[in-house]
Amino acid sequence: MKQRMFATVFAAGAFFSAAVGGSALAAGTGSTNTFSPAQRAEIVEILRQALKEDPTILTDAIESLKTKAEQQKQANALSAVNSHWSELASAPIYAVRGNPYGKVSVIEFYDPRCSYCRAMAPQIDQFLAKHPDIRFVEKIVPVLGSSSVLDTRAIIAASAQGKYDVMRRALMQDTTRPTEDRILEVAKANGLDADRLKADMSSPTTVTAITTNLNQGHDIGLDGTPTFLFGRAVVAPGALTLDQMEGFLAQAKKI
Repeated sequence: MKQRMFATVFAAGAFFSAAVGGSALAAGTGSTNTFSPAQRAEIVEILRQALKEDPTILTDAIESLKTKAEQQKQANALSAVNSHWSELASAPIYAVRGNPYGKVSVIEFYDPRCSYCRAMAPQIDQFLAKHPDIRFVEKIVPVLGSSSVLDTRAIIAASAQGKYDVMRRALMQDTTRPTEDRILEVAKANGLDADRLKADMSSPTTVTAITTNLNQGHDIGLDGTPTFLFGRAVVAPGALTLDQMEGFLAQAKKI
């Protein structure tokens, strides 16, 4: 019943769309058939009756549209990733984890104040421990406001002292509202020269690194953090489970 009813609605919808436009092309002829007011009313009634008898038709249609929209979004994102892959895959040595010579690159765009990014941090550690052949590239992007900008500047500036990862972990675990004083306090507690860090937070190198990451995010239509690129195979926005990461990695290894 449902298949037959859906076919009826689909056909009626097609005719109605044509009717609203004033005409419909006759297949293979190039001529047009116009619908009378009575015919249009009949088409509307068919649609109305079908939806009354089986409301799930509308739900199915909406879900189908959503699925197609997501597929198109993924296709557009992958196209952008392929167009900008050389820039995306490149990164300063401090932002590369795992195997720097790994055949598959997994890229994460993250914001240090993002709760989902923070929650996934231990999981990423597990993932990399399980896959020592993976080249994992971090792209830190401050997209959540001034607090994110402050943390990002500090994390990148810490790279000048060989402490990028130390500062990244410390600030992403810190629940205190970030201020410059708090950041310098965290830096001292983790063996950094606080005065040097403060100066490096405003250096051209730090500013350029942040700008580069933000521009790359813009190039691929980044709309949230975390977002992962599994090679050129998958663009995966949002927090992921380990099983999802394994599946996406398998896809990346096929390319």
